Amino acid sequence: MTGGVHMPALTGGSAWINSDPLEPADLRGHVVLVDFWTLTCINWLRTEPYVRAWSQAYRQDGLIVIGVHTPEFSFEHEVELVRQATKERAIDYPVVVDSDYAVWTAFDNHYWPALYFVDAEGVIRDHHFGEGRYEQSERVIQRLLGVDRALVDVEGIGVEAEADWNNLRTPETYLGYGRGEHFASPDGAAFDERGTYHLPANLPLNHWALVGDWTIGREKAALDGSAGGVAFRFRARDANLVLDRSAPEPVAFRVLLDGAPPGPSHGVDVDEEGAGVLGEGRLYQLVRQDDAVRERTVEIVFEGTGAEVSVFTFGGR
Repeated sequence: MTGGVHMPALTGGSAWINSDPLEPADLRGHVVLVDFWTLTCINWLRTEPYVRAWSQAYRQDGLIVIGVHTPEFSFEHEVELVRQATKERAIDYPVVVDSDYAVWTAFDNHYWPALYFVDAEGVIRDHHFGEGRYEQSERVIQRLLGVDRALVDVEGIGVEAEADWNNLRTPETYLGYGRGEHFASPDGAAFDERGTYHLPANLPLNHWALVGDWTIGREKAALDGSAGGVAFRFRARDANLVLDRSAPEPVAFRVLLDGAPPGPSHGVDVDEEGAGVLGEGRLYQLVRQDDAVRERTVEIVFEGTGAEVSVFTFGGR
């Protein structure tokens, strides 16, 4: 959907967070920024500090920011997880829970994150997909509002920190067979049935392997045994993994970096010894290298059954 088209109505959502449902009459006369997101998307997480800052900086000027949470993975349909993610990210603007893709379809959207800039007459004047272009996007907001002042100062921290694009050599990699690739466990993969897997003698760059008893499904691999793990050979500053669990209780795990505890290169979801806990379904940051970025192997070992792994992300598109 491009400039010159009227913004569709935000109907068909299963719930609203931070607001009652917003009708076209509620938005009339306001500049609106619509932000499509899903809670596990690292690219959205790194844009959110800017969207949050714009909402706060221009609210009194007439800007209304509306988040549209459209899920990528099955577990992201859970409204309580969306509520929790909204709270954790300090999102105080309205969010429509678009679990049935009604708003996504009305906008003919295809990307996370996606920004649509709507003028006070309800016409979409600009859009942007993915990360970046922050200065230009804020200038669009200012132009639609009729204001001209210094841009807001934004710095993401933790998982929201800007990507280290210069050292990124590893792409996002899905672990379910629907979009999975570069699987390196010996003897290959069995789909939709339990299999026993091992690490290869040498794990090539940008490849991954399982250890233990797993069932590889279309969108995830699920641990069937009492213990098991997944390893990935990567080159990037960060290593993140989208996790969920079928077990009723949280699942403890530990992260190894080149076979040892990560120390100061641990991510925000593990400590220096590599210890972490899989609670709710979300993106977990396992590694943030604290020194020169180089080729490494990350392994996450689960200490109980029920872990589910969906996608590795490393700071890239």
